[in-house]
This record gives sequence, structure tokens and C-alpha cells, in this order.
Amino acid sequence: MDVDGVLTDGKYFHVPNPQGGLFEVKMFDSQDGIALQWLYRAGIRTGLISGRDAESTRERARSSHMAYCYMGNTEKLPIFEEILADSGLTPEEIAYIGDDLTDAILMKRVGLAVAVANAVPEVKAMAHYITAAPGGSGAVREATELILAAQGRWEQILRHYEVI
Repeated sequence: MDVDGVLTDGKYFHVPNPQGGLFEVKMFDSQDGIALQWLYRAGIRTGLISGRDAESTRERARSSHMAYCYMGNTEKLPIFEEILADSGLTPEEIAYIGDDLTDAILMKRVGLAVAVANAVPEVKAMAHYITAAPGGSGAVREATELILAAQGRWEQILRHYEVI
């Protein structure tokens, strides 16, 4: 998945750090966070490819048990090919969540292309699924529920929390 506009609402803030420089702050959604935990527990590897390099993104990837964390890359195709080689998966076995033109090249190649509600029109047009939630507000959670339901695993989550 992408980060800014998908895992976040696309906004980031620069605040002073103790060394006199600036630190980038991003806000992540807690429901997306628990969804990433469910994917991890289900044995589904997740990852991110971001054009920006930020410590907050690195921490989100670590705390979410993401298998892949690539930052500072607006050219995402070579990284996608590296992930394919490492994972042993085919493009059809991968879902990708994006919001902007830098994501389009991957969305054309994956088995499940998901656009967040606030994605640009060109990305929405190529998506297999468009979330009702915008990026940074539960879009990853929504896509996770879709994936787990398609695999017959969503009811297991609901039973675990005694919802059904």
C-alpha cells in the first residue's frame, strides 16, 4: 500500500525536534492499525511503498508487523518487482491500496486494486474496489474486511470478539 493519502489523510506536519531540526509527524487511524494486526495474525504479509521517508512511517510499519517497508520511492514498479521476487507471489495474488498517480502503475498489475475514497479520478477508474472511507480514516480497515471476508476469515474475527 501507499502511505500518504492511504494510511494517512495525506497531511503531515514538521515540528521541531530536540536536536534543532524538524521531525515529520503523521496521524494514523487506529482502526487501520487493528486491521493490520489481523492481517499479520492471518499470515497475510503487508507492506508499504512511500515516496516520502519518515520515521513515523517506519514506526507504523514496525508496529504493524509489515513485511515490507520502502520509503523515498516515487518509482514503485522496481520495488514491486523486488517484493514479487522475495515473496514468491504472482501479481494476481497481491492487493494494492492507492490514491494517486504514482500508485496507478501497480494498480494495473495486481489482482485486487483498491482506491481510497479520496483517490484521484484516474486511480478510481482503474480500481476493482473503491472504499467508502477516505485514506487515513479506515480505508485500510475496509479493504482488510473485504479481503478477510473473501477468504472466509471475517466471521472468525467476529467470533473472536464475540460479536457473533
